[in-house]
Amino acid sequence: MQLSEFIDFESIKPALPATNKRGLFHLLGQMAAQRLGLDASEVVAVVGDRERLGSTGFGNGVAIPHGKHPQLARIYCLVARLSEPIDYKAVDGQPVDLVFFLLSPPDAGADHLKALAALSRTVRHAPTLEKLRGARSRDALAAVLLGVDERDAA
Repeated sequence: MQLSEFIDFESIKPALPATNKRGLFHLLGQMAAQRLGLDASEVVAVVGDRERLGSTGFGNGVAIPHGKHPQLARIYCLVARLSEPIDYKAVDGQPVDLVFFLLSPPDAGADHLKALAALSRTVRHAPTLEKLRGARSRDALAAVLLGVDERDAA
């Protein structure tokens, strides 16, 4: 699955101000809900429910909070680079500064896993992480992410 199939490039946030995980989920939940026409508290709840099962702090300063929302018709991902890293209780104990907020319909099991796998491949690639951290605008972040699609398609 290509990133361009589920990332909302119009909603990429290059310098999101968040001071903790709870506040981050609230901000991202509001943004996603507004974009998708959903209730923000429900969006935050589905991601929070998943987070209680175990941290979605992937490591290397990256988090992929995700959940399934019953009113979604398609997979959706909002990408944010935080203004300052936050304590996320990531698996490696490192603070998080790159977040991929992924929402899927309940019946998108295989596609949800494919989207998670695409994000995982992206964030395991050190040069891509370096480029994402160096990108200072929405367009620059989008260009890096589209470059991943081109790299993976080859």
